[in-house]
Amino acid sequence: MEQTLHNLKNQALAQIISAESLEELKNIRVSYLGRKGQINKVTEELKNLGTDERKALGRLLNDTKQALEDALTNRIQELTHAKRQEWLDPTVPGIEPERGHLHLVTQAIEEISRIFEKIGFTRVRYPEVEWDWFAFESLNMPKEHPARDEWETFFVDAPENKKWGKIVLTPHTSSGQVREMMRLKKPPIRMINIAKCYRRQSDVTHNPMFHQFEGLVVDKGINITHLKGTIDHFAKSFYGPTAISRIRPFHFMFTEPSFEVDFSCIHCNGKGCRFCKSGWHEVGGAGMVQPNVLKAGGIDPKEYSGFAFGWGVERAQLLKPGIELDDIRTLYSTDLRYLKQF
Repeated sequence: MEQTLHNLKNQALAQIISAESLEELKNIRVSYLGRKGQINKVTEELKNLGTDERKALGRLLNDTKQALEDALTNRIQELTHAKRQEWLDPTVPGIEPERGHLHLVTQAIEEISRIFEKIGFTRVRYPEVEWDWFAFESLNMPKEHPARDEWETFFVDAPENKKWGKIVLTPHTSSGQVREMMRLKKPPIRMINIAKCYRRQSDVTHNPMFHQFEGLVVDKGINITHLKGTIDHFAKSFYGPTAISRIRPFHFMFTEPSFEVDFSCIHCNGKGCRFCKSGWHEVGGAGMVQPNVLKAGGIDPKEYSGFAFGWGVERAQLLKPGIELDDIRTLYSTDLRYLKQF
């Protein structure tokens, strides 16, 4: 039986080496290594042998199978390579591999960063897990103030710090205002802070996790016209030259005076359509920095003034033409049919 195996092996190897096509190799594999192949017929005879002889022949069987598999693999590669070499035109463009792209929100963050960097803003990023003092008290919202209820904050189950208070998932990028003032210590300050924020809100226009970009300018003689000019610059740079902005009186604890910011609808040029209803889209808040906030950052409000604004990245991005979403939460789904479009 041992001689039979040697003969089968040599016979198969000779056929493999002389094979001229992949189809021929496939037939050789079936003939020798298939379920009803010649090697398996020898295997069936093992049960009739003694223990020692069966072990020796079993090892020889495994070596024979491995030798044939290796020979088949090598010959397949040789024939495949030879087939490729039959025709070659180096001037023909290659097949471009499929490429992915950045997520829609990441694209928006990069574009927003470039817009503000061109007018002298410095991109920064501050903690997503923040102390209560930076998130609220430094922004003129003391403990138990009803204005804090608007943010629906996530509190972290951790020991409270005697100076900074509880740990929270930052509900807004405004917490970076005081941190930036404390870092630079002295104006001029021109900051754009883009980061993740967290609030206990979830509906078609809110997500528990979202991104905000926070602008802060502090210097001597800063006034509302500087704020309005900055907002107009962003609107035209992000949405196109026909976009305009408006500010409406509002109330925020950390700015005085405070404003809601609207951008004209790009779809209808402010005439009113199914996307905007009134011709305008509300995007976020803005205002002149409250003196108490300047003090918390170590800045003298008698010498310096500033403005700040904070808007949602996702909400700003969804106002662009071509991005027609009725539910902001779709941005964080895994539906590639939507995401691949961008």
